Amino acid sequence: MTTASLSGRKVLLIVGGGIAAYKALEVVRLLRKAGAEVMSVLTAAGAEFVTPMSLAALTGRPVRQDLFMPEDETAMGHIELSRWADLVVVAPATAGLIAKAANGFADDLASTTLLATDKRVLLAPAMNVRMWLHPAVQANVERLKGFDGFHGVAVVGPDEGEMACGEFGPGRMAEPPAIMEAIAALLAGPDGRPLAGRRAVVTAGPTFEPIDPVRGLTNRSSGKQGYAIAQALADLGARVTLISGPVALSAPIGVDRVPVETAREMKAAVEAALPADIAVMSAAVADWRVDGVASGKLKKAPGGPPSLALIENPDILASVSAPGKSRPKLVIGFAAETSDLEANARAKLSRKGCDWIVGNDVSDDVFGADGNTVTLFTRDAGDESWPRQSKTEVARKLAARIADHFKA
Repeated sequence: MTTASLSGRKVLLIVGGGIAAYKALEVVRLLRKAGAEVMSVLTAAGAEFVTPMSLAALTGRPVRQDLFMPEDETAMGHIELSRWADLVVVAPATAGLIAKAANGFADDLASTTLLATDKRVLLAPAMNVRMWLHPAVQANVERLKGFDGFHGVAVVGPDEGEMACGEFGPGRMAEPPAIMEAIAALLAGPDGRPLAGRRAVVTAGPTFEPIDPVRGLTNRSSGKQGYAIAQALADLGARVTLISGPVALSAPIGVDRVPVETAREMKAAVEAALPADIAVMSAAVADWRVDGVASGKLKKAPGGPPSLALIENPDILASVSAPGKSRPKLVIGFAAETSDLEANARAKLSRKGCDWIVGNDVSDDVFGADGNTVTLFTRDAGDESWPRQSKTEVARKLAARIADHFKA
């Protein structure tokens, strides 16, 4: 389902309090443009940032604000609202709204509606970076996503970037087009999530190959792209195992993370996670390791630096791509190149035996950055060049392509 095919679908939008509430107006505009019917609930805090008149003008319907409105509650308005929608979207989803939903609090129209609904719920979190990273908020979001056996909660975002308060990090509400993609994905498939029932294995980050107890061979991968892919796949319903080298990132919500250090440890963890439907091998695995790790710290000596004998590490991508009963149905590799991207990526696609390759030129600002420019190389459908966008957006686009592949 594309965002152009939402005709007749009903979306209830709950607008929380926060500067990102202005984006909710654009979400409404895009939903109406796609043919969806929209009703809105505006919290008291949300009304400090956007007006009821703005929402009413865009939705074409009265805005619901109060739990105790006689004209609504004589017909049990919060129940009627919760049953009317095909999907409930909370944007922005503040820390307070998330906490109420996770713990069953029902003291206003928004929280009561969330507790009463039997439909899928999509949260678009928006808050200060320190609030988003607080263990209580992370636990509440994790708990909501764990309610999948009831009606299920999905999360889109938050994005990383500069915030209104001047701080930088995760916490910015996802952009309206990304929220629209998530809405379309949730309204597709038998249970609303196109990858529900699928298992995925994702590798991310660098590996670290020790030279001695202090030093090692590694690379500049931050793991941001792989972590974003793991989150995007989980948001579409996949059960994701993320096998991660050493990075300074929090585990994605709803994802099983397996920490490893060396290439051999990563290979063993990948094999333990199989069988799976999807394998996304985005980790920057060291090609070589030292043949014989020193038991003590190597010291400077008059004779100069020591000579290091290097041997090849196992080829994880080629191993996963090899024919066999445990081979995933879709294997995706990554090609980080500094020149001749197309030729090198195409050669890697053929040599490794995988189905797709995501290629990117890392000679520019990529390592540790929040943005990426990639080209998707496939065996059958040719190449797709994607403009520079956030790594979160790249991950969502790749996850959507994976969902389309399995739907086809």
